[in-house]
Amino acid sequence: MGAIYRREMGAFFSSSIAYVFLAVFYIAAGYFFYASSLYAATTDMSGVFTSLFLIVVILIPILTMRLFSEEKKQRTEQGLLTAPVSIGGMVLGKYFAALTMYTIGIAILLVYAVILSFFGVVTWGIVIANVLALFLLGAAFIAVTLFISSLTENQVVSAVLGIIALLVLYMLDVIAQYVDSLPVIPTVLNALSFYTRYYDFTAGLFDPASVLFFISTAVIFNFFTMRVFEKRRWS
Repeated sequence: MGAIYRREMGAFFSSSIAYVFLAVFYIAAGYFFYASSLYAATTDMSGVFTSLFLIVVILIPILTMRLFSEEKKQRTEQGLLTAPVSIGGMVLGKYFAALTMYTIGIAILLVYAVILSFFGVVTWGIVIANVLALFLLGAAFIAVTLFISSLTENQVVSAVLGIIALLVLYMLDVIAQYVDSLPVIPTVLNALSFYTRYYDFTAGLFDPASVLFFISTAVIFNFFTMRVFEKRRWS
């Protein structure tokens, strides 16, 4: 896993993906920080975290689109499958590389909180909870889009499908309002709502069930990705 991780981290910074991802994320985060906190003269950063949800939906598929699609396109996938590394090690190496890049991006929010602390009292417990929520959201979304990347050899297709999938997950609670044929369906959709669980964190509500929800999503989709390559290895 370590070798795959180092390889992917190097690939991120030797291509434009890391720089585009970080630049766009920093610009968006900076704008929301100015509009929600500095311009409003408040140390409350909840507006910043709420606004970043949609930015994450768009950027994460771009971050992960090449991780498996490029291997398939360049015909290097078989080399990975026959290399002396387990399927789990291969998948997790790529997953943690993407998660590391994402973490580098969201770390800027702690810098913003430090800046605010010079002008007023920052409620660090809420800030840390919000950063944790954004991290967990990203961890789940990266696993979902990594799975999608494993299904196609076209990076653009991978990115588009990833954005569509995350938008659907983003809008589950909205969809639930229009699905009333069976009472159980809205209940299930609301229970699976990523935005509702994430918004609770931005409102200062720390729910262990939501933490477990995000972690479980990451584990399940990483398992799905492993199963895809297990099937390919033996086919």
